Amino acid sequence: MCRIVPEMTGNMKDITSSAFISLFNEAFKKCFGFELQSSISETEAKHFSNQVLDATGLVIGAKSLKNYAAYALNPDANPENPSVSTMDTLARYVLKAPYTDEVQRKNKEAHYPYWYQYRNSILAEEKQTNVVIESKKPASRNIKWLVIFLGFTILIFIILMFLPAKKQENFSEDFHTVNEDSLNQNGWFIQSKDETWWEKRNELPSHLTLFTLRGDNWKDSTNIPEIKNLLLRKINTGCFTAEIHLDGFVPMQRWQQAGILLMEDSNFSSKCIRLSFAFNDFFGGLNRPKEIIVQGISSNGKNLSNPEEIVHFTVFNIDSGQEKMVTTNLTRSALRIEKNGNHFRFLYAAGQVENFAFKEVLNKDIFIQPKYIGIFALQGFVNDTNYIPAHIKFFSINNIPCN
Repeated sequence: MCRIVPEMTGNMKDITSSAFISLFNEAFKKCFGFELQSSISETEAKHFSNQVLDATGLVIGAKSLKNYAAYALNPDANPENPSVSTMDTLARYVLKAPYTDEVQRKNKEAHYPYWYQYRNSILAEEKQTNVVIESKKPASRNIKWLVIFLGFTILIFIILMFLPAKKQENFSEDFHTVNEDSLNQNGWFIQSKDETWWEKRNELPSHLTLFTLRGDNWKDSTNIPEIKNLLLRKINTGCFTAEIHLDGFVPMQRWQQAGILLMEDSNFSSKCIRLSFAFNDFFGGLNRPKEIIVQGISSNGKNLSNPEEIVHFTVFNIDSGQEKMVTTNLTRSALRIEKNGNHFRFLYAAGQVENFAFKEVLNKDIFIQPKYIGIFALQGFVNDTNYIPAHIKFFSINNIPCN
């Protein structure tokens, strides 16, 4: 495992601090699937704390984890002095130690073996690095100048050829394996995990199966925003095309739906855009056929205004006796979002075979800068709807040139 180890000055305090920062970085990446790059929110810290508790049986408070993140990013500006028990808990999380609790640890492992095992491994790596450096013989003067010349040549080439290019993000996922470690390695992390239903994610081979559990990404008078088993990953580009393919997803009750979620943060406090296949039978008292729609929702965060329905496109009307035909025509379905600066296109496809053509349902400027993209299934905050599976076969996000 690759570790980022800060430079050590030789005294024990510096060694311990360096080892702890390396340990925290590894624990953060194990939890979220990406490197620590900026301070973390309270919601992310609570999620981190719950993951450590679930894996180890031991508690590290969310506030402490938030402070440790600031310390790992800038030790001089944010001094911290974590206890040995805290460092041992993080080491147990990283090293996949057996599940325990504070009483068992105090009785059997009060010497905190996992922390010292981890710290000693850092010391061994540092010592080995120093030995390698000291064992190298100085190169001759001619070779030294040749290396310098080649280095400058390569640097100029990089500046001329690659510096103007924008950061690329081209990623696709076929869900041949939905092992949680594999998902984390591919940049995914799970929010609001419901263990019972998350364990069913491999129900259909080579698919990620999510269920339309109770929840939504905006609050109502009695519920806070929450989507159970929301699978997220970071977005590292400003202009992109994102796509999701589903097999056999046929919502038939209010408000069953599945699709793509764009978010400015990971806790629904800022702007979101949701695009989904959904069921609708609410017409304000009018007598109309039930329908399966492509729905687009724009919301401004849990403390701001009510959400806006920006897309309501009827894919199928469900007249009595035509349910089988609708199911057949939703054997394969897909959603696509294209973002170019502030300009968005929303598209869908559906049919019995995979080589379907996408159809545009909205072309609109929306002022949002999403930092996360998610895959979800939900049924809103209703209690009389069955949970149905959404079998997700494919996901991709690809960088496109920004105009």
